[in-house]
Amino acid sequence: MNMLFRFRHLLTAGLFLAVGLLAGCRLDMRDQPRYEPFEASSFFADGASVRPRIADTVARTEVNLGDQLHTGRLNGQVADSFPFTVTVAVLERGQERYTIYCTPCHGLVGDGNGIVTQHGMPEPPSFHDPDLRNETAGYYFGVITDGTRVMPSFAAQIPPADRWAIVAYVLALQLSQNAAPSQLSADELPKLEQTETITQ
Repeated sequence: MNMLFRFRHLLTAGLFLAVGLLAGCRLDMRDQPRYEPFEASSFFADGASVRPRIADTVARTEVNLGDQLHTGRLNGQVADSFPFTVTVAVLERGQERYTIYCTPCHGLVGDGNGIVTQHGMPEPPSFHDPDLRNETAGYYFGVITDGTRVMPSFAAQIPPADRWAIVAYVLALQLSQNAAPSQLSADELPKLEQTETITQ
């Protein structure tokens, strides 16, 4: 009886050991063969596990071609124009992106009176200051791309085309707050005169 008990005990222990060994030998997603960074490899002739980039390949993400769309510059100078035609659709896209990314600091009309200024952040300059009204489209693109002073870069959050759309909207905001009556069409001038009458 005692011998039978020992045999069962050894058999049970052996089974547990076998199951443990089998579980430890399996290869799945939790235990993949891999190399540590810069670890040597016997697979490649040069002995390195890190492979050099293949010539003439580019990342799948948007490529910076060094042109006006991506740099805001033309012939090395800050561009005074847009890399594409500004349409109503571009302005609407710019307004949407401006509302998302810019209004917290710059305010809805670009006067620098955003919500963050009520919580201790410094007030950014108004887009309607004469100095900023005279800045070029490329200047604004550069500020959105690289940041300035307190403002961080938004290059990672906003694609180049959307940055240009925001610039177009900022210029439209400036025009909306500083347009001279002589710039209005014959259809729009009576509306302005009507508005002035109501506000007086």
